[in-house]
Amino acid sequence: MNECKNIYIGLMSGTSADGIDAAAVEISGDSIHPSCKLLAFENFSYKPEVREKIFELFDTKNATADKVSYMNFLLGKLYGEAANELIERHGIDRKRIAAIGSHGQTVYHEPVGDVPNTLQIGEGSVIARLTGIKCVSDFRTADIAAGGNGAPLVPFTEYALFADSKKSIILQNIGGISNSTVLKANCKPEDVFAFDNGPGNMIIDCLMGMYYGKEMDLGGKVASGGTVDEALLNDLLQEPYYKEAPPKTTGREMFGAEYCKDIYERAVGMKPEDVIATVTALTARVISNSYRDFIEPRCKAEELIVGGGGSYNPCLMKFLCDDMAKYGVKVFTQEQKGQNSDAKEAVAFALLAYYTLAGLPSNLPSATGAKYPAILGKISL
Repeated sequence: MNECKNIYIGLMSGTSADGIDAAAVEISGDSIHPSCKLLAFENFSYKPEVREKIFELFDTKNATADKVSYMNFLLGKLYGEAANELIERHGIDRKRIAAIGSHGQTVYHEPVGDVPNTLQIGEGSVIARLTGIKCVSDFRTADIAAGGNGAPLVPFTEYALFADSKKSIILQNIGGISNSTVLKANCKPEDVFAFDNGPGNMIIDCLMGMYYGKEMDLGGKVASGGTVDEALLNDLLQEPYYKEAPPKTTGREMFGAEYCKDIYERAVGMKPEDVIATVTALTARVISNSYRDFIEPRCKAEELIVGGGGSYNPCLMKFLCDDMAKYGVKVFTQEQKGQNSDAKEAVAFALLAYYTLAGLPSNLPSATGAKYPAILGKISL
């Protein structure tokens, strides 16, 4: 690999499908614990009509072949344009860019069953053609082919960047889905374990749309003005997924529109702000219960470091701090640790592209359940 080409672009669009995160990362050092320097980061929001078309695909009844194919190429175009805009805005030297790593937009994920499968769209060939830079995409399929869940993938990069020789920490992402990565003090790759806890912002966002016609509870203001209904909270905590042992992964297929409609119907007669407060408390409680049930028996952690959109919700963070205090775990945001919550996953896919070009495996079987390490992604030139 040409040493001067040490800049990688990472593109990420998560389960909330609110836009494209784009990060430029300078990668140096060794492949075990490389050094990543964030050079630039931007978020490019989807236009409302694009987001609407994406959400149509989350309903399998609407996700016809023509719509999926069209959105695959449209999103490839939008991802390529986002990468170009990032490069131009920040004056990044294209000659130094080795590759773009694009996660794509997950429209279906079914890692269990007779034929495990997953689908992320955002055509890599379109990205490569628009930018003139090779693109690595479709990361999850190789892990599923190796017997894994195809997720979570970010824990591999979290191990590479955050493992501490003296301290056990949990890296907690709260995006549409919440997921934990557990890094024991002085751990090796096979010691890392990670899993999806359950819903992050997904249920909060959906119910905000149903009650208020808004995309999210900005700043947690609605939840802060409500009161948690303990009976409804305890009822929601009976969801069987929460008791399933890791490795496990989930998504919109389980906690999407139909699930939220059920909550809405159960909450008839309740104040909307109380429902929002309750599902916000649910996200926090699912994370703390995951710690109690699956993490603490294996690893007593000192810190839980939160990234993703949920870290900007003060009400959610208060619930989480209070819940984790019961176990003696201190809660921090990525920003409090000198990192960037927004850029975290885009940086991860830049780093995953680096490993793909180096011909190195970049999944963690201990996190995904794969039978063996696998080189992830498909390269478009």
